[in-house]
Amino acid sequence: MRQRHILAAVLLLSLTVQAVAKKGLKDVLGRYFDVSVAVNTDQVNGLNPAAAKVICQHFNNVVAENCMKAEEIQPHEGQFYWNDADAFVSFAERNGMTIHGHCLVWHSQMPQWMKEGKGGKKPTREEMINRMRNHIYAVVGRYKGRIKSWDVVNEALEDDGRMRQTPWFEAIGPEYIVLAFKFAHEADPDAELYYNDYSMFKPGRRNSVCNLVRLLRDRGCRIDGVGMQSHNGLDWPETEELEASIKAFIGVGMKVSITELDLNMLPAPENFGGASVEQNFEYNKALNPYTNGVPKDVQRLMDERWTEFFRIYNKYRDNIVRVCLWGVGDGDSWHNDWPVKGRTAYPLLFDRRYKAKPVVKKIMKMFK
Repeated sequence: MRQRHILAAVLLLSLTVQAVAKKGLKDVLGRYFDVSVAVNTDQVNGLNPAAAKVICQHFNNVVAENCMKAEEIQPHEGQFYWNDADAFVSFAERNGMTIHGHCLVWHSQMPQWMKEGKGGKKPTREEMINRMRNHIYAVVGRYKGRIKSWDVVNEALEDDGRMRQTPWFEAIGPEYIVLAFKFAHEADPDAELYYNDYSMFKPGRRNSVCNLVRLLRDRGCRIDGVGMQSHNGLDWPETEELEASIKAFIGVGMKVSITELDLNMLPAPENFGGASVEQNFEYNKALNPYTNGVPKDVQRLMDERWTEFFRIYNKYRDNIVRVCLWGVGDGDSWHNDWPVKGRTAYPLLFDRRYKAKPVVKKIMKMFK
């Protein structure tokens, strides 16, 4: 086992050296903002060298897709599993990349113990505050000075701007967001702190996020920016609404991160919407039409959509600080199993063999 890890480390180092010679997205777009990607444990542990090569060539910032979420890092109360998170942080540091931490407080991928009280009862307000404080102090404290920024609270709002009824909200009330930012700042005063959510182009959520920023600042909390999850489609969001949200967040003094970026072109199941991970629909062939590849006319539409989004990022590059792809190659994407398991998705800028799609050159040319 030790020998295998040594060989994997040597291979990763070799791939890093090779990647330096070839220019990537980070060498062009990286002059304006961090070019980021979500990575998985196989990629940072040397078990997927093809993906690691792309990461080293094209990205200067990384975020852990899953290994820093609460159910992964503290599956049982007080029992922390650091191996994968430590490997992720070490991979980034070896390769000269900055790190964005994701995520500290979220109602999903939350261990069962964290939302249960004693004797089958609901947890008390004090219990939930202590759990939040202890978790944030442990995770942020372990990587103090090594992680540049954090998604402190993830997906706390509904589309219409109402507070989502999460275990945190139900036990603590709306103040849980204030407490989360307070604890994160105490654990690492130098880390940048973000609020992150999906469907940020919708007016209800946009307005509530701006109000949340004002509230946090009124309460003396540090908040540096807003993460705009960008699980986009061929016909959503409308670019006018996307720009309206970017301008609104800039208007309340926020840095803007484009987070979790991908482009889902598969047919949507009936009643599907947003990016809630709890959505799950039954498989049928009509929802999986491109098992043998994407037709040229569909690929053309996707390329046009990719360039449309990056034109917007280029327009606001003085205020956008990070653009993050949610996965390296098409085969890594969650869209292969969400919201319908077993589909063949093509939502990223690199294909299943980790080869850059032609639109990558167009994007780089745009920023040159």
